[in-house]
Amino acid sequence: MSDALPRPTLSMTQVLICGAAIVTMSMGIRHGFGLWLQPITAERGWNRETFAFAIAVQNLAWGIAGPFAGALADRWGAFRVLIIGGVLYGLGLVAMGLASTGAGFLGGTGLLIGLAQSGTTYAVVYGVIGRNVAPERRSWAMGITAAAGSFGQFLMVPVEGGLIAGIGWQNALFVLGALALLIVPLAFGLREPDRGAATASEQSIGSAIREAVGDRSFQLLTAGYFVCGFQVVFIGVHMPSYLKDHGLAPGVATTALALIGLFNVFGTYSAGLLGGRMPKKFVLSAIYTLRSFAIVIFVLAPLTPWSVYIFAAVIGFLWLSTVPLTSGIVAEIFGVRYLGMLGGFVFLSHQVGSFLGVWLGGRLYDVTGSYDVVWWIAIALGIFAAIVNLPIRERAILRPAMA
Repeated sequence: MSDALPRPTLSMTQVLICGAAIVTMSMGIRHGFGLWLQPITAERGWNRETFAFAIAVQNLAWGIAGPFAGALADRWGAFRVLIIGGVLYGLGLVAMGLASTGAGFLGGTGLLIGLAQSGTTYAVVYGVIGRNVAPERRSWAMGITAAAGSFGQFLMVPVEGGLIAGIGWQNALFVLGALALLIVPLAFGLREPDRGAATASEQSIGSAIREAVGDRSFQLLTAGYFVCGFQVVFIGVHMPSYLKDHGLAPGVATTALALIGLFNVFGTYSAGLLGGRMPKKFVLSAIYTLRSFAIVIFVLAPLTPWSVYIFAAVIGFLWLSTVPLTSGIVAEIFGVRYLGMLGGFVFLSHQVGSFLGVWLGGRLYDVTGSYDVVWWIAIALGIFAAIVNLPIRERAILRPAMA
């Protein structure tokens, strides 16, 4: 059977407050990156693919580093990983503002911020939640933390838009770099006692990876999460430019991104509640189905500010609702001993999807002059994800007793 829940060492209130604040800061900052696409490319003389490729590499670096960040947090403590991630986040935002070449922009925006996000977001924080919250409240607690990240998106997008308008896009990035350093003191609120060396009764890292990779439900969950990454990052980065291309004022995009964050608060919290009361795979399948319907209606309907706001509210409710459900299934099947690491592996698939979504958005726009093809790819992938989540088996994996 799955490993037993370790004895909690931190209060649930402390874990939720500090974890939610960290996710709020980390996810809130990145949610507004689409606002920088046009001012940066216009001033530097770059095409959209240059910006989009750097964001794509950011998502890929985040995904590749995620399992390692999760494993380090599981073994040595999340607070150490969070401190390093917070410092890297600040440095990456400063580098994003100073870069004058495509290569420099790729290094700061892509690699540094990507590595920072791997150590300051869900995989690391959820590992602490899994070890310190009872199983019957785990889905709810993860939903609370995801909702906090959503509130960060709602809060930070208007702030970022105001900073860009008030002090310029470059100085705005420097201010955000300073804000990212707040993750460092918050990390101490998630400091757990050292776990020490693994005992003979504990599963090894290698065994845990082999077990998960060979499990059919893990494979299906990972395939579905790829689609989540493709959809949300394409929309988050390219929708402001899509709206401006169609003659809508910049304020419409800022409001839309803020609405996505606001309604995501309710969506992620609701998903966490539902995940504790019914099979999570059914909720996941419904989310992906509804996303595809929402995108179809948005693409086919006349584009007006109100159609954008309605779409933003609907897609926002479904935005990160997959996060607590996906991590909850991983914990339910494999236990919490390596939740950070295994969550990182699932998230790697999400980030590969993010890479393709944001890069293809820029690439196909430069080739065709339109985002239409990518919208329809996102619709088809949503239907695929709705189907592949249904056969997942949500029960603890059986393991032979260890000597």
